[in-house]
Amino acid sequence: MKITNVIAPGKRIRAFYLFFIICTVQLGVGIMGAPSYIFGYARQDAWISILIAGLALILILSVIIYILSQYENSDIFGIQVDIFGTFIGKVLGSIYIIYLAMALLSVMLTYIEVVQVFIRPTMPSYVIGGLILLLVIYCIWGGVKVIVGVAFLFFVLSQWLLILLYDPILRMDWSHLLPVLDASLIELLKGAKASSYTLLGFEILFIIYPYIDNKKEIKLPVFLAIIYSVSTLLITTIISIGYYSLENLRDSEWTVITLFKSASFSFAERLDYIVVMEWMMIVVPNNIFLAWATTYGIKRLYNIQQRKSLYILCILLLVSISILKYDYMILQFTTIVSNMGFWINCVYPFILATLVFLKKKRAKHKGMNTT
Repeated sequence: MKITNVIAPGKRIRAFYLFFIICTVQLGVGIMGAPSYIFGYARQDAWISILIAGLALILILSVIIYILSQYENSDIFGIQVDIFGTFIGKVLGSIYIIYLAMALLSVMLTYIEVVQVFIRPTMPSYVIGGLILLLVIYCIWGGVKVIVGVAFLFFVLSQWLLILLYDPILRMDWSHLLPVLDASLIELLKGAKASSYTLLGFEILFIIYPYIDNKKEIKLPVFLAIIYSVSTLLITTIISIGYYSLENLRDSEWTVITLFKSASFSFAERLDYIVVMEWMMIVVPNNIFLAWATTYGIKRLYNIQQRKSLYILCILLLVSISILKYDYMILQFTTIVSNMGFWINCVYPFILATLVFLKKKRAKHKGMNTT
């Protein structure tokens, strides 16, 4: 396979859209229950753990940007082949593809479970999954520009949900945040790691990079996206700690969704129903990008037509959704994906950056000796 992937000018996008792409992939279903999960490790200092995670993400993305800057038009698949050789590079690329497919499945399973808990408990999982996948297939057919356009539109149209948090904010007990720094450093770091599932998604930069037209301008939208995602998780976590009693927060599963129950209007009594349905506008672009990244990787590594691999992927997802339909199965699967995502996206980039640096330095040294 070719290390570089030169994209035709008509298919490229501006770096500006990276903000919406990264936010869309990050802010999916993880944030629905993240506050209680992080609270389980760091208690009332959970917000500090999120700040630590945010700083770590900025460092990780700086490393990713460095890696990509060493290649004019390449992605994670081409870079790994260049560093490790064809065989090992394809093996590592296959692992990356499997992780992306598992992340997609975990997002779908979690959202389907939320729909069944809050709206239609008797609706079969494969029906909800099938409806989502129809939208995913339709958008991927349109190409990268259509996918990015959907992400931009859905992101803008879903931001009004934050306004509904006004009622929980008014009912907060700020004393729940005290005492500050009660958690130990180890507990804070465990809380930061616990937020990784919610904040994963920035790895999409590794894949969509060849499609960026003005590559020198990617830093600002990428870092702004991280700041926005971390800020959203930080705000919802602080509200959750202040709104719930400490016991209820620890035992609550869908913390953020339940927050919306406290707000009501004369024309809409159960806002959580509306919120769950509106959350589809957050989940669908997330699924689209993960499905596109999975099939794009298969095309890059094995030269299989993207449409064919997309159909096969959707069939496998529907089968998996029908099998993994119990709460404990979904929880175990999500935990596996979270741990994989932590090592692949938070640790591996540092190893890869070191190898890229050494390779480029050695190549430069050989060039100087030849001269």
